[in-house]
Amino acid sequence: MDVLSSLSAFTVFLAICAVGFLFLMVALAFGEIFHVFEADHDFDTGGPGFFSTRVMAVFVTAFGGFGAVATHYGLSAVPAAMVGFGSGLIFGGAIYALAQFLYNQQAGTEVRAGDLVGVVGRVVVGIPAGGVGQIRVRMGEELMDKIARTRDGLPIAENMSVQIEEVLGETVIVKKN
Repeated sequence: MDVLSSLSAFTVFLAICAVGFLFLMVALAFGEIFHVFEADHDFDTGGPGFFSTRVMAVFVTAFGGFGAVATHYGLSAVPAAMVGFGSGLIFGGAIYALAQFLYNQQAGTEVRAGDLVGVVGRVVVGIPAGGVGQIRVRMGEELMDKIARTRDGLPIAENMSVQIEEVLGETVIVKKN
C-alpha cells in the first residue's frame, strides 16, 4: 500500500500515457485484434466508429500525456484530468475525422448497367446481320468486354467504333458511332 500512496499524479498520468501508447502501437502493428472488446456504435454508416481501437488508444495516450504536462505545470489531479480529457477528445476526434476521411476516399469498382449507356467502344468480334458480336469499352481504368447486337439487325465490322444505346441483361444494344 505504501507504493500506491507514494505515486504522484504526474507518474499516474505518465503511466496512462504509456499504456495508451503501447495499446496504439499494438493496434497499428496487428490491426483490429481488439475488435472483440470494441463498442463500435457506427449505426451501420460504414467506416470506423468513434470507439474504434485506434481512436480510443489515441484518446488514452493524449489523456495521459496532457494530464502529465498539466501536473508538471502545477495543476492538481482533477484539473489536470480535465485538461487530459479535453485533449483526449480533441486528438481522438481528429483521428476519427482522419479515419472517416480516408474511408470515404475509397472508390468502388461496381459498374451499373445505366453507366454503360452512351459509352463509346470498339467492336472486337464482328456483329453479323441479326446476330451478336463482342465489343470492348473502357469504364474508368477498367476494360470490359460485352456481348453486343444492333437494334436494326445490321452488321458491324470488327474494329468499328460503336456507342451503347441500351443494356439488356448481359447484352448491349449498339449503333455505329
